[in-house]
Amino acid sequence: MELRQLQYAIQIAVERNFSRAAEKLHIAQPSLSQQLSKLEKEIGVLLFQRSTNSVELTHAGSLFVEKAQSILDKVEQLKKEMEDISQMKKGRLVVGSMPITGSTILPFVVPVFQAAYPEIEISLVEETSSQLETLTSNGQTDISLLSLPLREDSLYYETLLVEEIVLAVPPQHPLTGRKEPIDIKELQQESFIGLKKGQGFSKLTLDLCQQEGFTPKIVFESSNMETVQSLVAAGMGIAFVPILISKRSWSEPAPIHLALKGRPTRTLVIAYRKGRYISKAAEAFIDTMKQVMKDYR
Repeated sequence: MELRQLQYAIQIAVERNFSRAAEKLHIAQPSLSQQLSKLEKEIGVLLFQRSTNSVELTHAGSLFVEKAQSILDKVEQLKKEMEDISQMKKGRLVVGSMPITGSTILPFVVPVFQAAYPEIEISLVEETSSQLETLTSNGQTDISLLSLPLREDSLYYETLLVEEIVLAVPPQHPLTGRKEPIDIKELQQESFIGLKKGQGFSKLTLDLCQQEGFTPKIVFESSNMETVQSLVAAGMGIAFVPILISKRSWSEPAPIHLALKGRPTRTLVIAYRKGRYISKAAEAFIDTMKQVMKDYR
């Protein structure tokens, strides 16, 4: 049994199609089929049920793919440990990020890290918070930027930043003249613009309003906080946004950002799987993030 055969089986399981799997693996389809048949003959079980229109995992196949992924993950961790021995002269770091943090934090962190460690390749994975938790738990990212609370018990985290939440309103909104912080209870009749479900900030918006006894009227959802800001500026509604977003420069018309009563916050964390080897490159990236965010604040 060869490691490449494990990779082949995993890719077939993901694609459920030999042609697509072969394309992703950059090999010819006949070679892929031949290697799978050779593997099945060696282990004495059928991993996939093939038909004209589909490729489905057998029970044995599901177990094999799960174990194969674990084996390849351990091999990858071993490689990273060996890269550490070479004093970080080369390596690859996979960093997961929510779209919000991808646009507000990483642009400040990545250039600093790359200047200090130019031979470390950084691969960024941008997904919703729920999907990122799954990827991080499965070992498909080394570290991820997430917000509390986390639903995956398999993740360990370090606090990066406690970030204030503010209210974004259109430039002509009546609240723009207010000097004192805005009570969320006053927003019950307002139209809200929010992020799509699956993103941590979407739940935060819902929770903040429900804590005050109402469910926000969401008139538009986006997967991008910049789009949310632009729609607010155009007068389409109001939105809760992280304060780092409010500090960015916006073209005219720009939304107005107001403090909220009680100064609600969200906690951003650096998460990784419990028990997973954390490479020196990952540790250096975490240290860089903490220092940059300390200076940025």
